[in-house]
Amino acid sequence: MAGHSQFKNIMHRKGRQDAVRSKLFSKLAKEITVAAKMGLPDPTMNPRLRLAVQNAKSQSMPKDNIERAIKKAAGGDADTYEEIRYEGYGPGGVAVIVEALTDNRNRTAGAVRSIFTKAGGALGETGSVSFMFDRVGEIVYKPEAGDADTVLEAAIESGAQDVQSDTNGHIILCAFEDLGEVSSALEASLGEADSVNPVWKPQTATQVDEGKAESLMKLIAALEDDDDVQNVYSNFEISDEVLERLTAA
Repeated sequence: MAGHSQFKNIMHRKGRQDAVRSKLFSKLAKEITVAAKMGLPDPTMNPRLRLAVQNAKSQSMPKDNIERAIKKAAGGDADTYEEIRYEGYGPGGVAVIVEALTDNRNRTAGAVRSIFTKAGGALGETGSVSFMFDRVGEIVYKPEAGDADTVLEAAIESGAQDVQSDTNGHIILCAFEDLGEVSSALEASLGEADSVNPVWKPQTATQVDEGKAESLMKLIAALEDDDDVQNVYSNFEISDEVLERLTAA
């Protein structure tokens, strides 16, 4: 497992999610507001908003928070956010893609560049690393959705391209343009997904040793802590032995 999926597992094992729940809610609310502002403020008529609301619910975001974020956009008093993608290299030469929603391009660019530099990485031009990734749809289910065979069968029938199942759950991948159709088909057979998102999937993985892995984890953690950063993807891979040592504490 490479990139952001492995990082999510690392952070889960270190118990980091609870510590950043308020920040997570803030980022989810921002995505809901942007989605509602770009289309109709009705999740049934706005696919992006529907996914944003679904993901917020999967993270136990209160219903009031979700409705407030939608009303903020509908009321016309929401800030205007710009979607920006940053690309660069982290410790060990791993490729990193950063997606941001910002109301101040200069502030965000400066912050992201500083985080890369402090970690021993380098921010590049747009397109400098994204050619090493594929833009795909990712649908995540908890283990309770079913066993590996059940989920695989449902994924095949829905038109998905790949399934990865382990003790943490199921990750189903599909073509980017088929995300809405596939997720709807899966919902009919497996129930509501834990998350549904377009993601950057690395074509190949870069193995990282223990020293570089620790620095890389700090880089990605710092990026994810930034209020303007919505998502971080990378093509790193860490061995199980190194992972055990880094998460032993």
